[in-house]
Amino acid sequence: MFKNYLKIALRGFGRHKLFTFINVVGLSIGISAAVVIYLIVHFDFTFDKFHKDGDRIYRVVTNYTYSGDAGFNSGVCGPMGGAVKTQVTGIDVVAPFFTLGQPDVFIPGNTDVPVRFKNQENIVLADGNYFKIFEYKWLAGSVQQALDAPNQVVLTSDQAKKYFPTLSYDQMIGKIVTYDTLKTTVTGIVQTIKENTDFNFHDFISYSTNQANKTIADQLQLTKWGATNSESQLFVKLSPKTTTAHIEKQINDIFSKNYKERAGVSHSYHLQPLSDMHFNENYYNFFDDRIASKTTLYGLLAIASFLLLLGCINFVNLTTAQATQRAKEIGIRKTMGSSRKQLILQFLSETFFITLVAVIISIVLAPLILKLFADFISPGISANLLGQRDLILFLVVLTVVVSLLSGFYPAILLSGYNPIMVLKNQSVSNSSKSRNAYLRKFLTITQFIIAQFFIMATILVSKQIYYVMHKDMGFKKDAILIISAPWKNLTIKKNKLLIDYIRSIPQVSLAGLGGPPPSEDGSNSTESTYRDGKKEVKIELDEKYGDENYINVYHIKLLAGRNLRASDSTSGFLINETYARLINPQHPLEAVGKQIEKFNGDKTMQVIGVVGDFNQMSLHESITPLAILEGNQTYNSARLHVALKPETPGGNEWKTAIAQMGTYWKQIYPDDDFDYKFFDDNIAKFYVSEQHTATLLAWATGLSIFISCLGLLGLAIYTTNQRTKEIGVRKVLGASVAQIVTLLSTEMVSLILIAFVVITPIAWWAMNKWMQSFADRTNISWWIFVLSGAGMIITAVFVSSFQTVKAAIANPVKSLRSE
Repeated sequence: MFKNYLKIALRGFGRHKLFTFINVVGLSIGISAAVVIYLIVHFDFTFDKFHKDGDRIYRVVTNYTYSGDAGFNSGVCGPMGGAVKTQVTGIDVVAPFFTLGQPDVFIPGNTDVPVRFKNQENIVLADGNYFKIFEYKWLAGSVQQALDAPNQVVLTSDQAKKYFPTLSYDQMIGKIVTYDTLKTTVTGIVQTIKENTDFNFHDFISYSTNQANKTIADQLQLTKWGATNSESQLFVKLSPKTTTAHIEKQINDIFSKNYKERAGVSHSYHLQPLSDMHFNENYYNFFDDRIASKTTLYGLLAIASFLLLLGCINFVNLTTAQATQRAKEIGIRKTMGSSRKQLILQFLSETFFITLVAVIISIVLAPLILKLFADFISPGISANLLGQRDLILFLVVLTVVVSLLSGFYPAILLSGYNPIMVLKNQSVSNSSKSRNAYLRKFLTITQFIIAQFFIMATILVSKQIYYVMHKDMGFKKDAILIISAPWKNLTIKKNKLLIDYIRSIPQVSLAGLGGPPPSEDGSNSTESTYRDGKKEVKIELDEKYGDENYINVYHIKLLAGRNLRASDSTSGFLINETYARLINPQHPLEAVGKQIEKFNGDKTMQVIGVVGDFNQMSLHESITPLAILEGNQTYNSARLHVALKPETPGGNEWKTAIAQMGTYWKQIYPDDDFDYKFFDDNIAKFYVSEQHTATLLAWATGLSIFISCLGLLGLAIYTTNQRTKEIGVRKVLGASVAQIVTLLSTEMVSLILIAFVVITPIAWWAMNKWMQSFADRTNISWWIFVLSGAGMIITAVFVSSFQTVKAAIANPVKSLRSE
């Protein structure tokens, strides 16, 4: 039976090659989008799902408020881990750990000079409880003893092979690994986690090392209840049936007993589920340096669903449009004894065959599409069918669902024809009711709604990105290099010598020392209080550090007062206009000379100047009160800010200047790599997510328009075929080509206009909601909607004109002679 169905299907496909091609291409595009987006979404949603009892694993995080502003920190204060271990009930395992910086790792070699691995990341201090919460496979050593004593280290298998490539895991036990100056002994090797995880640590130094190492003890701050550090993490595994509220209350009670909150400041501790870590933007994910957005992922799923729906709509439209061509076939089959069930199975099997072909094409296309988007998807995503059972299951389910979604209604419609009426040429498909084709019109309108929404969204997102990339942020961002000095070998003397060398380069316009540039995610802050006898302004200030050249390098406007001097490090500072307005709302520039109390500790310092407002972070954030200080401490002068002179067209002056800087760098810091970045590249990174969104929307828009146009072409062919004789009669009666084309296009244009009216308010609402994430944003202009509607009409008329014009210029004698 199925063999017979297949033969009939292949014959039908051969007779209607164009319609079959349109159906296959439309479904292939929709299914390809679904497969690729499934891989992206599935990748992020599977992070850390493999841990045993994952639903009982939580991270303790800190929420705080300062002067009414909310803040979040993924870490805890140093003493909290030990206190939770001894004082909180209802917890099975408590695992504090601390991430170190980027130490150089030294491995004894065959010579007196050890092998050096520079700036290694993902190194933590942890105890054995870490491996009781997050289970690893032990290849050498054991969890019971590996991290009991100070100066022990456990390595993952990949890192162990990196340090000791010629040794077996058992031979590595007892070997020495030195982190900067900290000498440790290897006591265990664990299998590197191969599943998707944010826990990418590979060196685990025993937490108790702090007892024998003052430097590490100072970093941990185990006695400072008021010092919250995102590098100090605390994970707990709750006992069965223990509630998070019960644990949170105990932890907050402990903090309240040991720390007295300052006025205007409050802390609270909460339990963050393991499943939330990969997605919560409030708590910086320093493990992987990448937070996935559930909103974005759900948006991707919506795009995939819409594209898939477009392909299915095309199939339903074209299949029902062809109903009259199969009416006699159905009548004869019913007369010969075919049941409705058999006819439904036949039509569904045809749909299944087309869907299967489309799925096979999609499997071939998926790796190519992933390569196309390789720049902004995770490198771990692949379309390997053999290695992903979930993907195979997804494809099977997708094939069945699309087959039913696309084929069920046409199968029911076609199999329901009355054989007597069909054989008398009175098929219901030719009735007035069918000619109105309400379902086809509804589905076509749905296609236009989806396509126009994508067009509108793409235009607006592109408009906003252009706005944020070209808006004056209050500083110069072009032709400025930021060079970060190596913090481990950094001294003020070295940096001043290096900056003097760099200033001597002819292509350098100006150079200065300081901290972070004017705009950078993440910043230092300090509390400050201003009193004038009538009011008190108590606020948290963002801090920037720089020398006398800092504001000149970035062309930051000095509105009042004077610039920084080297002698101002302990006495004076600059503020921005926003803070000046808080001090003196009517005359902000008169803030110069005012005394600010409790600044930068318990100091009282004077405002020496007011600078124009500039964006300290991306345009997602509003401008906040700011202080710019003269930094004479090492970490406050860790970056070199270099303004370059304009480059001649086609010249390579910048390349030559940067090469010279690298030469000077090696003279000052011979053991460290020369690292620099262009400031405008840093600014562009603020909006990487939005640029990715724009790219995805552009592709979705293009594909939705392409699928819709395929459907329009198919419907135009069907419509002109159905109205061939009508067109012939009209031409004989004197109708012009333009009148006939207008007649055939009017219905299609009306459907586009209906879709436009429906989608415009929905698109405006969605766009307005998306724009709320920007503190500074462009307008949602009326022309976005007009351009979308007009563009859709022009595109649709152009595509359908290939068939309508052909029908309009055809010889009417041929169509009337065939009657």
